[in-house]
Amino acid sequence: MIRPITPDDTTALIALAETTGLFQQEQLQTLGEMLADYFKGNSDSNHFWLTDDDNECLVGVAYCEIELMTNQTWNLQLIGIRPDYQGKGRGTKLLHYVEQTLTLRGGRMLLVETSGLPELKRTRAFYAKCGYEEEARIRDFYAAGDDKVVFRKILNAA
Repeated sequence: MIRPITPDDTTALIALAETTGLFQQEQLQTLGEMLADYFKGNSDSNHFWLTDDDNECLVGVAYCEIELMTNQTWNLQLIGIRPDYQGKGRGTKLLHYVEQTLTLRGGRMLLVETSGLPELKRTRAFYAKCGYEEEARIRDFYAAGDDKVVFRKILNAA
């Protein structure tokens, strides 16, 4: 069941992010700070968190925020599925839910950024399979030899 996150999800969401192997320790700490800020009421309709809950076991997370000073361009800042649930359609389902949520909010475009490292080839293929097109590549963005790859999808052309 995909649903908005609650404060009780915080520990499980950080653990989920850690199991993906995509986050360093300081990034996990930042994630905890972001969640704490979100639940303190410092949030607005310009961002949202969702989780995929499988019988009270969190298996997925997504975080999306609007790109300020644009006309309804959104950024998917985080999407992750527990490794033991990957390859079963959960990521696709969660991503489609994000897209539907944004479309209902009048979202026009969704951007997704990821690394160009070879070990993230599967991630880039996932976005392409879900209808995203590679829009930009910034060489050596994250570190020397680690490009930033930006994908985009039009949600509502109007």
